[in-house]
Amino acid sequence: MNQTDKDRQYILLGLRIVGEFGFIIAAPVVLLAAFGKWLDTRYDTAPLFLVIGFLLAAVLSAVSVYRRAKSFGEEYQAIDQQGSESESKPAAEEPAESQDNNSKDLNI
Repeated sequence: MNQTDKDRQYILLGLRIVGEFGFIIAAPVVLLAAFGKWLDTRYDTAPLFLVIGFLLAAVLSAVSVYRRAKSFGEEYQAIDQQGSESESKPAAEEPAESQDNNSKDLNI
């Protein structure tokens, strides 16, 4: 893997992180705040359910971000290891290794 492919994978991973974290944070806030506002108007309990909705959204978002951050960290390390493995092997040695493996398979 050359450096431009590795850079491209890092950029794509970064864009995925931004998009997913944005959704993970925004979706629960909007949904639970709207639901809390609806409950407040229905039961005439003005900011009670709205505040509860925001707090519940914050907890859910924090847990989800933590879980996704761990998995994104593993993906980042996989990209980093993938690039370092291909850099450590010289290109001239690869055909020789594959020839040895072929001769072992044929029992020659």
